[in-house]
Amino acid sequence: MTNNQSSVTKSFATRRQFLQAAAAALPALTLSGCGWTLANVRPTATAQGASNELYIYTWAGYTDPDLLDRFREETGIVVVADVYDSNEAMLNRLQAGGGGGYSIIYPSEYMVQKMVELGMLTELDRSRLQGMDRLFPRFQNPIYDLGNAHSVPLSWGTTGLIYNKKKLQPPPEDWQYLWEHQQLLSNRMTLLNDVREVIGATMKMLGYSYNSKKPQQIEAAYKKLAQLKPAIASFTSDAWRPQILSGDLLIAMCYSSDANEVMGENEDLKYVLPKSGSSLWIDTLAIPKTAPNPTGAYAWINFMLQPDIAAQVCERLSFATPNKVAFDQLPEEVKENPSLFPPESALKNCEGLAPAGNLEEVYDRYWTKLTSS
Repeated sequence: MTNNQSSVTKSFATRRQFLQAAAAALPALTLSGCGWTLANVRPTATAQGASNELYIYTWAGYTDPDLLDRFREETGIVVVADVYDSNEAMLNRLQAGGGGGYSIIYPSEYMVQKMVELGMLTELDRSRLQGMDRLFPRFQNPIYDLGNAHSVPLSWGTTGLIYNKKKLQPPPEDWQYLWEHQQLLSNRMTLLNDVREVIGATMKMLGYSYNSKKPQQIEAAYKKLAQLKPAIASFTSDAWRPQILSGDLLIAMCYSSDANEVMGENEDLKYVLPKSGSSLWIDTLAIPKTAPNPTGAYAWINFMLQPDIAAQVCERLSFATPNKVAFDQLPEEVKENPSLFPPESALKNCEGLAPAGNLEEVYDRYWTKLTSS
């Protein structure tokens, strides 16, 4: 996952959203109880070095008061969290030196690869981790971080389409639906504000890899998207939520965790994982090399690996857990929810995002042409 729009719908806590309304309702010193801090509340390097305080840099919606209160009760450590809206924003801040006080960050799988290449992540001491064997096998030796040398999987999901099943018949099964029904969907569909997801999905539909490094394939996806552009209401990773609930939108590209949450508000909404394939994203826990409180960081990782904690996070915050023991503790209706836990047959065509390397500039150039035209 990469970028979100700067405009934020305050009614929802999405996977990629900063809730200023929630933060503003709390005194600055108690923001850690909700897991968010205001943009102008920046802990100092001295404060971040305290052993009884842990500063984390995370996606909004990844913590809540119950989670942080329990961690404080178990460890005596107070967590203060700041949030970012994209992997790139997090990386840029750490590179600029403004994030040197954070001891835990939440990079997605492709960003783990990039930060390892940049020498920014601590190699984890496995003797200090408890519960890595509780992970599903697919998450124990991921291709983006062999042997989980620098990161611990925290949550995962897919990217797909949410739609109103009463208003769209036949229902969508693949990305191609957007082009085939372009006239019907005109100004009533949105795509994510995310260059890699949007171009990746289009390349997947065209039979290419989500992570193609062939300029001609990226260009082909851009040309296909340019045909669809007149019908797209907006590129947004969050504003689609109230719009699809109100009926202004018929379909939206979204993350599965967000879809699962919104579907609880309207039984007519359904999520589909496109047949041709999509992205399977993983968000992780990692310790920056600049972490002032590595002991607290390991305590946080071990806390999040506890099965009951991981299960509660899955239920309360609507994220699929990579923890098998936690999964086994979930209610049957959650385990059988295909939006959160798609069958293996549906995942076979999915790919994890990988760094674009020298092709980043090509992706960005076509994205700018698409979104600014």
